[in-house]
Amino acid sequence: MRVLSGIQPTGRPHWGNFFGAIRQYIDLQEENDGFYFIADLHALTTVRDPARLRGYVIDAALDLLALGLDPAKATMFVQSHVPEVSELNWILLSGAPMGLLERCHAYKEKKAKGLVADAGLFTYPVLMSADILAYDSQIVPVGEDQVQHIEVCRDLAGRFNHSFGETFVLPKAKTLENGAKVPGTDGQKMSKSYDNTLPLFCDDKLDTVKKISKQIMRITTDSRAMEDAKDPEGDHLYDLYRLFASDAEVEAMAAMYRRGGFGYGEVKKAIAEASEAYFGPAREKRADLEKNLDYVHEALRAGAERARTVAAEVLSRAQTACGLR
Repeated sequence: MRVLSGIQPTGRPHWGNFFGAIRQYIDLQEENDGFYFIADLHALTTVRDPARLRGYVIDAALDLLALGLDPAKATMFVQSHVPEVSELNWILLSGAPMGLLERCHAYKEKKAKGLVADAGLFTYPVLMSADILAYDSQIVPVGEDQVQHIEVCRDLAGRFNHSFGETFVLPKAKTLENGAKVPGTDGQKMSKSYDNTLPLFCDDKLDTVKKISKQIMRITTDSRAMEDAKDPEGDHLYDLYRLFASDAEVEAMAAMYRRGGFGYGEVKKAIAEASEAYFGPAREKRADLEKNLDYVHEALRAGAERARTVAAEVLSRAQTACGLR
C-alpha cells in the first residue's frame, strides 16, 4: 500500500506527535511504500523567519531519522522540493467549493477566536489534498483532528474524477485511537497550542533528560490523600505511564492505584524513568546524525527525486484530464 503523511516544521516534536503520528510512520514503513514529507509550505502560515524555517526543516529530518524512519524503506523529502504539488494545488483549488473550506475546523476555530485567518490557512486543506493525491496515496496516517481534511481530499478528488474521468486515487485515513489522546502536563490533550507538551528532544541529551524530568514533576494532580484508593482509568499520569510500560508494569501500576497508599511523585518518577528508557536510544542516534548532516541532506535529496518522479506522472495525468495538455 502507498502510505503518505507529513510533519510541519514549526518546532520540536513532543510525545503527542510521536504517539499520535510518527510511531505510525515507523510501523507502516515495514510492509508498505511510505512517502513522508516535511511540510515547509504549510509552515509558512505560521513561521515568518526564513532562517528559523530552514533550521526547523533540518531538525524535523533529524527527528524522523532518529526515531526510526529508514530512507532505505521509505521516501523522506521536503514538501517544497516537489514543485509539482504546488501546480496540482492550483488545479484542485479551481474546483474547491468555498463552503467546504469554510466548514474546516482549523479555519472555523481561528475565526471563532477573533483571529485573522489568511488565505494560506483557509486553503490549507487543498494543499494537503494535493500532497496526498500527488503520490497516489492509499493510506494517510493522521491524528483524529486531521480526519476531516482527508474527507475534504476525498471530496475534491471525487469531484475531479466525476468531471474529468478517473484520475485520482481516493485515500483513506488511518488513525491511532489511543495515541491521538496523549495527555499533556495539565491533563488536556498534549498540544503546542496549550503549552502543555513534553519534548522528545532538546539541544542535547542531558538537557532533554533534565528538562523532561522537571516538567513531569510539575504535572498537575488532584488533592486526594496518599492513603486513598484511586481509579487509574482516566488518570492522566497513569495514561502517560502506559505509553511506555509493558503490560505487566501497567497492571502493577493499576493495582497500586486501586489499593492506595502512594504519592503521585512515585508515579511521576516511574514515568520519567520509563520515558527515558524508551526514547534514550533515539536521542543517542540523533546526536550522531547531527555530526553527519551530509547523510541527512542526501536522504532528503534522494527522497525528493523519487517523489518528483511519482508526482510528475500524477500531475501530467490531471493536466491531460482537465485540458491543460
